[in-house]
Amino acid sequence: MENRITVKSQDGEFAAYIARPTALPAPAVVVLQELFGVNADIRKTCDELAEQGFVAVAPDLFWRQEPGVDLDVTSEADWQHGLRLYQAYDRDAGVRDINNTLDAVAKLPDCAGKIAVLGYCLGALMTFLTAARRHVAAAIAYHGADTEKYLGEVDNLSAPLLMHLGEEDEFISKAAQAQIKTALAGKTNATVYSHPGQHHAFARHNGTHYNAAAAVLANGRTGEFLHQQLR
Repeated sequence: MENRITVKSQDGEFAAYIARPTALPAPAVVVLQELFGVNADIRKTCDELAEQGFVAVAPDLFWRQEPGVDLDVTSEADWQHGLRLYQAYDRDAGVRDINNTLDAVAKLPDCAGKIAVLGYCLGALMTFLTAARRHVAAAIAYHGADTEKYLGEVDNLSAPLLMHLGEEDEFISKAAQAQIKTALAGKTNATVYSHPGQHHAFARHNGTHYNAAAAVLANGRTGEFLHQQLR
């Protein structure tokens, strides 16, 4: 069975990786990438979600700039390449692309109805923005850099939101983390888990700061949240 689908937008078409569970139809999770594109880590994340019983779809967020980006997290050249794409990324256009992805997933025969959005770094910020700008069944954000710049949209969050922050994140200052926690403290549908001693991307496969114990804890909470919200 094909592991790619095509998503149509007002500005063109782009690809998305798809992993399917054994039992179909099933609830779906749209997985949003870091600055490395839909790479081996993101595809593995989708495969793991499929093993948990979800249809998992990862759209190519960088398609407007460079379709098919697939970067190695251990390569300095790839890191710099991804950083350039990240810095030039149009976040408002990105929300439109994610909306188109959600609409496409909702029409899949494999999808049972409820759809969550889950993202890492850039993808976590885009998860937050998507959840603030349209209805989704649930949203999960891992270490979303720049989220503090969009906290004016918190009141628009209607979906249950689960957020993971590493307390020693080198890209999200302690001040920014405090702003995020304060802004979400009054939202009964938002839960923020702060992971002591953890750096950016602590739950990413093969990441520099990967911490197995913290990743198991965070991913376990994410799995429980997804089953609670989508089943």
